[in-house]
Amino acid sequence: MKIDSIHTGIVIDHITAGSGMLLYDLLDLDSLDCSVALLKNVFSKKQGKKDIIKIAADIPVNLDIIGYVDPGATVNIIKDGLLVEKKTIEMPETLTNVLTCKNPRCISSVEQELDQVFKLTDREHKIYRCLYCETQAK
Repeated sequence: MKIDSIHTGIVIDHITAGSGMLLYDLLDLDSLDCSVALLKNVFSKKQGKKDIIKIAADIPVNLDIIGYVDPGATVNIIKDGLLVEKKTIEMPETLTNVLTCKNPRCISSVEQELDQVFKLTDREHKIYRCLYCETQAK
C-alpha cells in the first residue's frame, strides 16, 4: 500500500496502535473538506505497530484531545512539503468540552451552557474526573 506524502498539512504520528479511530472521532476529522488518511497498525521499529493520521490541510488541531488519547503521539506541521515544526504531546491538566460527564445529577448535565471540565487526577493511570462532581471519565 502506498500513501503519498502531503504538501501542506498535519501528520499525527506515533499514535498507539488501535487509538487512531478514537482520535479521528474526537477531533471530528470526518467533518473536514480535505483529504484525511487514517493508517492503522503501521509497522514501527520503536513501537512494533502504530497508527498515523495525515490531514492535507493547515488547520488547528486540539492538542489537548491528542494528549488525552495518546500523550506519546507527535504532531508534525508540513508546509511546502517540508517538516517545519514537530510538537511532542503531553497529557493536559484539564480537558474542556472534550468529554461529557455521565453523572445525571452533575450540574454540568443540568446546566447546558456550562463547560464540561475534567481535571487530571492520576497521571499514571490517565484518570480524569469531572471538576464539578468528581465522577471519573470513561
